Amino acid sequence: MDGVLVVDKPEGITSHDAVSRVRRLVGVRRVGHLGTLDPMATGVLPLVIGKATRLSRLLSTGNKVYEAVIKLGVVTDTYDTTGTIVATTDDDRLADIDTATVQAVTRRFVGTFNQIPPPFSAKKIGGVRAYRLARQRRPIEPRPVEVTVDALEIIELSGCRIGCQVTCASGFYMRSLAHDIGSALGLGGCLAKLRRLRSGAFREDIALGLDDLERKPALVAECLLGLDQLLPEFSRVIVTERGGHLVAHGNTLVPADIETWNLGRLPEPRARDLPVKVYNRSGELLAIAEETAPKTLRPRIVLV
Repeated sequence: MDGVLVVDKPEGITSHDAVSRVRRLVGVRRVGHLGTLDPMATGVLPLVIGKATRLSRLLSTGNKVYEAVIKLGVVTDTYDTTGTIVATTDDDRLADIDTATVQAVTRRFVGTFNQIPPPFSAKKIGGVRAYRLARQRRPIEPRPVEVTVDALEIIELSGCRIGCQVTCASGFYMRSLAHDIGSALGLGGCLAKLRRLRSGAFREDIALGLDDLERKPALVAECLLGLDQLLPEFSRVIVTERGGHLVAHGNTLVPADIETWNLGRLPEPRARDLPVKVYNRSGELLAIAEETAPKTLRPRIVLV
């Protein structure tokens, strides 16, 4: 039971709750997730199981795609509708908002820029999670972080609600986006609804509901993305028996230890900075390695 299971997280539970339910279902202790979704959010939550947990850092890269609804005229302490309201705007001012104004403002949030995380977030301030400080009503000043938004499309403007789709890099906070757009419009705003459609290589169309998995546990084995299906952009090599022993102990592989190189990829051009998947003759993935010299591999992540 090693691989990635893409679940469709329902509203009202934490990402950790989803991990716990799948852990009980599969009977495997090593289960984690590739990027938290807030309890109010739904959608794609890739879970790494067994040996795949060691690949989390590599699998969690790639853009995220979200569909969101921003509620204008309301500011909360959490930057979403689950929080305590701290400010509101008169309905008369909200009635004047139009699509052209919203689009002009949202264009400011495309590209690379600094974003201040929400007060209720997992960012650390002085070694303490920001949400812990926020719950204690202590002053919070999260540092701005550089984020990237590749696309922000307005889908609908209905009354005081903006429907949008956002494609962004990891580390971006949709709650901060809602708050910042509301602030830029001079009306205030917070996140009312959020659904993740894609997380890196993992899409909504392969996501499974937790209730469906619990009703039919066999779906886990049927839909689990095995280790060999992950990271298809990496080159693959097959090593000798000696090479297998070396890599298992984290030792460097030289050309004599490699039987077959670049399976599934053209030899040239190949960026040297792309990792390499190392297999034994039986087809077992042994490690992820980096090429330090021509056909010389140093293991970065050992899986055996």
